Amino acid sequence: MRGLPRQVRLSLTQRLTLFFTTVAAVMVLALGYLFLLEAQRHFVGLDKTTLQEKRHLIENILRNAASEDGALRRLSESLNFHDDLRVVIRNPQGQIVFQSTVAQGHSPSYGGSAPDESHGFHVLSFAAVPGYADTALQVMVAADTQPHMLFLAKIRTSLIAYAAAAIVVCALLSWLAARQGLAPLREMKSRAAVVTGQKLTERMPMHAVPVEMADLAQELNHMLDRLQQDFQRLTDFAADLAHELRTPISNLLTQTQVTLATKRDAATYRDILASNAEELQRLGRMVSDMLFLAKTERGVDLPHKELFSARQEAQALLDFYEAVAEEKHIQIALEGDGHIDGDRLMFRRAVSNLLSNALRYAPEAGAVVVRIHSGPPATRVAVENTGPDIDAQILPRLFDRFYRADPARAHPGSDGSGLGLAITRAIAQAHGGSITATSSQGQTCFALSFPCKKS
Repeated sequence: MRGLPRQVRLSLTQRLTLFFTTVAAVMVLALGYLFLLEAQRHFVGLDKTTLQEKRHLIENILRNAASEDGALRRLSESLNFHDDLRVVIRNPQGQIVFQSTVAQGHSPSYGGSAPDESHGFHVLSFAAVPGYADTALQVMVAADTQPHMLFLAKIRTSLIAYAAAAIVVCALLSWLAARQGLAPLREMKSRAAVVTGQKLTERMPMHAVPVEMADLAQELNHMLDRLQQDFQRLTDFAADLAHELRTPISNLLTQTQVTLATKRDAATYRDILASNAEELQRLGRMVSDMLFLAKTERGVDLPHKELFSARQEAQALLDFYEAVAEEKHIQIALEGDGHIDGDRLMFRRAVSNLLSNALRYAPEAGAVVVRIHSGPPATRVAVENTGPDIDAQILPRLFDRFYRADPARAHPGSDGSGLGLAITRAIAQAHGGSITATSSQGQTCFALSFPCKKS
């Protein structure tokens, strides 16, 4: 909205500089304050010690004095001409009997009256009995704090100047340290700036960054790895789809152009249209399967998750394929039981793909067995069939899209699109499970593994 102040956004370098400068300023000012406080306490302690020493001196002079004149003479010799000391002695009637004097050019700041602490003096009052009389004299000793205050004022001025200079220096050093410390982030930024769809091989420098940023660099590299894999998968997906669709579409176009080139009878047109319809149905199934693969590879949630019996679903599929098995004289069997927590229709599609492949590649009078085993940590559904072994190097690639490289399992008359096993693997992964394939000694086994439901 217009008229609203724009929010100020500080960079990380500015924030760190401000933070370190604030901390440094607080520490310097706190240390300066503590220094002044301790210096003041020190001077107060010195004044108290001086006052106590003068008290003992005055008490000793008065106690050992034989006469008032002798006492005053000794007091004058000991206490006069001290610029930072004032002494006033009064008799019981309140009259001043002794008052110290200051050096030439100095005069008492109290103007002849008794000094007090509000005028910059530390005062000590006490009673002392002279040796020449029985009545006590009232003694007031005052220490002038002005020299100390002047010294503290100079120290305070010096500390303020030092603190200001120290804060400025700390601000500059903090900015330099923050900028140098964040240099790896700028390097990572420059590396990330060059990452594009055509250049996904760039990685963050892990060994050239501080330990604190190594984890960030590692996670960013892992993210780039995942992006590169997903981008490559998407590229392969588009390439596979274009490759598989090109041939049937070209066939349909050629056949249609040839048909239109010459006038034919109605029966011929019906045959051609029926052939085209079968090819279009195959294309429709292929597109539907590719969309299903794209959906499952994005890791979507299962649409209808429930707990069901794997044996019941497998038995229903065996009943459906029984006619195909009888035609090829293949024996089919079901062993074991277990429960699966997942999508019932997706499970049936995965097992149906495996059964269809097993019946397609099993030889005449062969056998197909579905074995179900339930137990932590997973429920295992294996579809085994007799037949020629599959090369161990080819087994991992059987789950790739459109892969039909095994001559032993190639059937030209098959209507498969090469997506069945890829879809089966996607269904297993959508359930958090996996699929494995083994083939040896005339037995081929595809095993689905579904995690058991946690109680």
